Amino acid sequence: MISQTLRFDNTAGQSLAAVLDTPPVGRPRAYALFAHCFTCGKDLKAVQNIATALTERGVGVLRFDFPGLGASGGAFEDSTFSTNVQDLVDAAGFLAETAEAPQILIGHSLGGAAAIRAGGLIDSVRAVATVGAPADPEHVAHLFGNRVEEIREKGEAIVKLANRGFTIRREFLEDIESVSMEEATRRLGKALLVMHSPVDRIVGIDNAAAIYERARHPKSFLSLDDADHLLTREADSRYVGHTIATWAERYLEPAAEEESEEVVARIGKRGFDTDILARGAVLVADEPVSVGGGGEGPTPYDLLLAALGACTAMTLRMYADHKGWPLDSAELRLRHEKVHGEDREACESENRWIDVIERVLLLEGNLDETQRSRLVEIAEKCPVHRTLESAVSVRTRLED
Repeated sequence: MISQTLRFDNTAGQSLAAVLDTPPVGRPRAYALFAHCFTCGKDLKAVQNIATALTERGVGVLRFDFPGLGASGGAFEDSTFSTNVQDLVDAAGFLAETAEAPQILIGHSLGGAAAIRAGGLIDSVRAVATVGAPADPEHVAHLFGNRVEEIREKGEAIVKLANRGFTIRREFLEDIESVSMEEATRRLGKALLVMHSPVDRIVGIDNAAAIYERARHPKSFLSLDDADHLLTREADSRYVGHTIATWAERYLEPAAEEESEEVVARIGKRGFDTDILARGAVLVADEPVSVGGGGEGPTPYDLLLAALGACTAMTLRMYADHKGWPLDSAELRLRHEKVHGEDREACESENRWIDVIERVLLLEGNLDETQRSRLVEIAEKCPVHRTLESAVSVRTRLED
């Protein structure tokens, strides 16, 4: 993905640090706004993994640090749940000015409760997804342990969370106790996906049940199996991102059709994994681990064989339909190898090695031998086949 570091001011005039993640190739299908967990930040590894997974599905993501966290200005102790909700509304406005208004709102842990609250305030949002979210923000008070009474009596206290000390003020407690999340959830008016692990030790699974029960349709629930609260395993966080992108797709505004005959391929600073955009579809190519790649996708030669196989299949279907022949299905199996020229009879190539593609056809249907033989001949006439056997000229130019 491509990440751009940005800053914007919230309603309180505090400068908040943000990162806008976009797909490596092509325009985003839609944009999502991410609210991180209590005392976490936009750079939490799980947050980055979710953003990466979303961009792989064509969704842009704006993630930012709430005041007093990460690289954002302001003091953490001055923020409350309500100010965080307003920060999300401000971030949505900033995203609308910078790129496009968010259609997806994602919240992790307390950020999930804030996302539900803010979701009803941001008109552009069509889908809200929560991950390990408490049903009510006052649930976070249990993290303060026996310091709650000290906060009430003295007005503030330093609470140790994730091996760091944070000042929590009485105003924060009063704010989370005054918020009516039950009504906010019931009146959300947006599609809702509740994602939660049944073994979450920070926010129990009963919170997911309460959120789901309060919400109105369309609503969905997905169990995160044995994932921990912070999604520390990369597989869990990437799964969350991919799932949200797939689930939200049906609720998004129809994307504008962009017809282009140009195929775009882009590779980054490390590794061989290459992102490809072809007629709106995003593909990934890579090399096997055995030759230094990451094995994240088919190799360039795999894609070449796929192109030949697809073209052959389409050609067979068109011809069989034109003739009215009973071709139920056609399966093609292709293999590429380099063969020594001396091993090939009648080889006129001056090169010692030549490229050979073996193509095996499996034709299903009540076809007679004449029809089957003719379809084999037709396979030889597919456009990509002809291109591969013709004198192809590839012209390369450098563009600024």
